[in-house]
Amino acid sequence: MSLNPGTPNRNGGSNTPTGPLTPNTIATKLSELDLPAPSSLNLAIPSPSAASASASGAPDSAASFASAQSHLSEQLAHLNLPEPEALQAARAHKRTESRSQDIAETLSRMNLPQPEHIFGPDEGGSAAPNNKAPAAKQGVRPEDWENVMQDEVPEAVKSPALAHARRESRSQNNAPSSTVPPSDPATAATHTPAASASASAKDQKITPFDVQGAVDADGKELGIDYDKLANKFGAIPVDHALLERFERLTGRKPHPLMRRGTYYCHRDFSLILDRYERGEQFYLYTGRGPSSDSMHMGHLIPFLFTAWLQEVFDCACVIQVTDDEKYLLDRDAKKQQALLKKAPQDKRGPYWILDKYYEMGQTNIADIIACGFKQEKTFIFSDLDFVGREFYRNVVLMAKTITNGQAKGVFGFSDSDNIGMYHFAAVQSTPSFCNSFPQIFGARTDIPALIPCAIDQDPYFLLCRDAAEKLKYRKPALLLAKFLPALQGAGTKMSASQPNTCISLSDQPNEIRNKIRRHAFSGGGATQEEHQRNGGNPDVDVAYAYLGYFEEDDEKMARLAKEYRAGTLSTVQMKDECIAKLTEVVAGFQERRAQVTPEAIRAFQDATRAIDPSLRPPASVSL
Repeated sequence: MSLNPGTPNRNGGSNTPTGPLTPNTIATKLSELDLPAPSSLNLAIPSPSAASASASGAPDSAASFASAQSHLSEQLAHLNLPEPEALQAARAHKRTESRSQDIAETLSRMNLPQPEHIFGPDEGGSAAPNNKAPAAKQGVRPEDWENVMQDEVPEAVKSPALAHARRESRSQNNAPSSTVPPSDPATAATHTPAASASASAKDQKITPFDVQGAVDADGKELGIDYDKLANKFGAIPVDHALLERFERLTGRKPHPLMRRGTYYCHRDFSLILDRYERGEQFYLYTGRGPSSDSMHMGHLIPFLFTAWLQEVFDCACVIQVTDDEKYLLDRDAKKQQALLKKAPQDKRGPYWILDKYYEMGQTNIADIIACGFKQEKTFIFSDLDFVGREFYRNVVLMAKTITNGQAKGVFGFSDSDNIGMYHFAAVQSTPSFCNSFPQIFGARTDIPALIPCAIDQDPYFLLCRDAAEKLKYRKPALLLAKFLPALQGAGTKMSASQPNTCISLSDQPNEIRNKIRRHAFSGGGATQEEHQRNGGNPDVDVAYAYLGYFEEDDEKMARLAKEYRAGTLSTVQMKDECIAKLTEVVAGFQERRAQVTPEAIRAFQDATRAIDPSLRPPASVSL
C-alpha cells in the first residue's frame, strides 16, 4: 500500500487528501483498507463471513462467539505482554490508598497523643485536641514522666534546657495565625490588646551563638534573668559556704569575680575542692574563638580569672583556640565576604579565609599569654594545628555519643547549618578528657577538668558530661559566669564588630574615656538636680559594674554604691572612677603584651613539651 498523496488504492480510489495529512486522516484511510490479519501472532480470529454464517445457521451463535473470545484471551495470556503503565500506576495508587486508610483507621482507634505536643508535667503549651475542661492541662502525667526518667536518659535530655528549647520551638510553631473573634463585643474589646501584648513579649534566648535578653508585653527590654538561666540549665549557685571553703583550703580570698557574683553558679566545683583537699590532680580548661585581631574586655575577664585560678592552685591548664569553629560559623559569612574583598585577587578563596582565622588565632594567643599564664604549666593549641592522634581519637568517641536530634535541641541548629557545626560539639568537648593530652597526663583517664566559662557555653558541656559517663571518663566541672554587658547596659553583650559596645584591649586612654562617658549606660538621674534629689541605681549602672570586675577593695565598692544611691556621688564621678580603673587594667595588659615574643608563642604551643600536672598543697594541710 501507499500513503503517498496521489497514489491509487486497491479499490481504484485516490488517496489524495482534501486537506493536510493529519493523524485523524491517516486513521480514517487505514480503516477503509482491507488489511490481512497479522500472521506472527498466531491468533485464530473468526472472519466476519464465518460469524455471519454462524449467526444465520445456528441458534447458539452467542455461545460460539463467547467461546472465540475465551480462546483469544487464552492465546493473549500466553504472549506475556507488558501491562500498560497507566494500569500499573492505577493499581499501585489503589494499593497505597488502601494501606494508608488501614493505617489511619488503626491509629485512630489507638487514641495516641500528637507526638509534636508531648510535654513533661506542668509544662502545658500543647495544642492537641482536648475534650476536657478548659482549665485542664495536657501532657504526660507526673507519675508517667517519673517512670520515663528512670530509664537511661542522657543528662543533656534530663536538663530543663532541652525542654525549654522544645517548648519555645513548639510555641512558635503552634501559635495561631489569626484569632477567632469572641461573640461578646465587651470581651472582644479586652481580648485584642491582650493578644497583641502577648505577641510582643519575648523570652530570653541564650545559646553559644546568640544572646538576647527578654522583652515584656510592653516591648521593654528586661535584660537577662541569670537565676532563671541557672535553673534552666540545672546549675548550682555559688553560695557563701562554698566561698568560705575555697578560702580555707587555698588561703586566698576569693576573686572579686567570685565574691561579687560574676561567677555565680557551678557544676561539681565542690568535688574539685574535695580532690584538692585530698591532694588529687585536676586541671583547668578554657578557650577562645578568634573573631578579630584584638580581644576586648569581655574576652579578657575569663582569661584573667583562669590565670588567677592557676596561680592559686598551681595546676596545669590547657587553652583551646577554635579557629576551625569560626570558619564554620554561618553567622560569620558577612565577615568572611569582607575579608575576601580586602584580599588580593589571587587569594580570594575559602582556603585563604581559613588561613586568616588561623592568623587571628595566633595573634589572640599572644593576648592570652599576656594575661599571666605560667609557661611551664600551660599548653595552648590551635585546632587547625593540633587535632590528631590521641586527641582525635577522643573526638571520634565523643562524636558517636551525640545524635543529630541532641545537636539541634541543645544548640538550636537547623537543616541549613553545615555539618561541620554539628561535629564541632565533639571537638570543643574533647579537651575535657585528660588523655587527650598525653604529654601532660599520659594515658590516665581519671583526672577531671575545671572549666571557667560564660553560661552560654554550658550546653556544650551538658553533652560532654553525659558522654563522659558513657566513655568511662571523669565529668568536667564548671564555674559559670554572667556576661560582661556591653556599654549600652543590661541585656546586651560586647561585640568586637561594634566598637562602641566594648572596651578593646588596644584602646588608648582617651578612647576608653570617650567610650565610658559617651556610651556607658547610667543608673543616675536624668538631671543633676533629679539625681541629687532621688539618687541613682548602681545595680544597673555600667560604670559601677565594670569597676566591680577589677576593684579589689570591697569597702570602696560599698562606699561608692551608698553615695550613688544617696545622690552625693554624681554620674560623672562614678564614670571617672571606672575610667581610672579600666585605664590601669588595659595599660598593664598592653605592657605585658608588648613583651610576648614569637618564640614564646611557639613555646606555649609546643606539643612535645612536658608539663608538670602537680598541684600546690592546700593551705589547711601545709599549715
